[in-house]
Amino acid sequence: MDRNVKYLIIGAGISGLTFANYADGDYLIIEKEKEVGGYCRTIKKKDYVWDYAGHFFHFSTDEFKKKFLDSVNPEDIKYKDKNTKIIYKGELVDYPFQTNIHQLEKEEFIDCLYDLFHKEEKEDYDSFLDMLYGKFGKSIVEKFLKPYNEKLYAVDLKTLDKDAMGRFFPYADIPAIIDNMKANKDSTSYNNSFLYPRNGAGSFIQILYDALDSSKILMEHEVVKIDNEHKVAQLDDGSKINYEYLINTSPLNHFLGYFEGEKFSALKNRLSYNKVLVFNLGFNKKSKFTEEHWMYIPDKAVNFYRIGFYDNILDADKLSMYIEIGYGKEDEITEQDVEMQLKLTLENLHKLGIIDDDTKLEEHSTIIMDPAYVHINTETEKMVQQFKAEEEKNGIYTIGRYGAWTYCSMEDCMIAARDLAMSLCQG
Repeated sequence: MDRNVKYLIIGAGISGLTFANYADGDYLIIEKEKEVGGYCRTIKKKDYVWDYAGHFFHFSTDEFKKKFLDSVNPEDIKYKDKNTKIIYKGELVDYPFQTNIHQLEKEEFIDCLYDLFHKEEKEDYDSFLDMLYGKFGKSIVEKFLKPYNEKLYAVDLKTLDKDAMGRFFPYADIPAIIDNMKANKDSTSYNNSFLYPRNGAGSFIQILYDALDSSKILMEHEVVKIDNEHKVAQLDDGSKINYEYLINTSPLNHFLGYFEGEKFSALKNRLSYNKVLVFNLGFNKKSKFTEEHWMYIPDKAVNFYRIGFYDNILDADKLSMYIEIGYGKEDEITEQDVEMQLKLTLENLHKLGIIDDDTKLEEHSTIIMDPAYVHINTETEKMVQQFKAEEEKNGIYTIGRYGAWTYCSMEDCMIAARDLAMSLCQG
């Protein structure tokens, strides 16, 4: 049955739900999954609480902090000062690497310090990799920054924009690095402390969902075609939605496929990103690592680039982890790949001393994030911004981490969704 609606919202993730919370009521959300939340969903298996990947909240606005915390039992919130490490050559080094080079062996420390003082900075950098060498010198880059980010992004770092990670990259100048040798405190990261709900990040999503009219959320349906000239969206069941405004929060590469025309397909093909295979693992007992929240692994011989400890965040009595493995845009992740990677993951966790012979896997879940991290490229970014500007004239707005094709936090997504909703309602 065809419908008319003021706001047609694609995607019931954190951005789509937030927009609907601030819209004037005449909305319809289309969600292809059978539950809301997008990548902010929570999985529960027996004693274990897992998210689709690590989602930790670093509220900078009182509005959203209050919105969530007022609806949650205070005893169900964990507050933590971030404890993160790098596993480097079998030893633990505090994160970020560049401000903790004094923790390395003497010769490596001297190499890093020497290269740091003799680095060749420039006014303009050609790429993310070029920026790394210019700001941190050869040794810091090649010991950690280059191999780790290659594992994370699964791409040649020369193809990434110099500001690919924006404010999320832990920059540090020489005085800050030297000061940290004595103070030994990371002041460069945006998330030095965080909070986490005992029932997982999905409990915060549930608060956004509960504030809405569930009859205006169409689950297990998907937009398949958009006529931007006539403001009509066709769904997979053949029905059509006439809208005044279309708010997209689905991944931009998928969204572009809903339009007909060469310019849309050309931009879609240019978009670059990685995929991430996530394992959530629950074991029968604790690890010897009882304080760390997550760890970074630059070693190319290890299949995963980052691991996280839910049990240390939730103060649980059994090891509960997430594991992240990077894949390229064109890589296919088959069932055989998943089985192989799980076997390899358990072997590497043992080699790294995270688990021992008595540690048994009790439960696990597998998630494929596609896309996971968008790759910011200067020329492509110009094309994306041009596309958004042109379609806003047609009442189409694309927001969120994946809809806007950017690198941002969950709170950034909520703020952008709120601001857009309020602007359109007032307009």
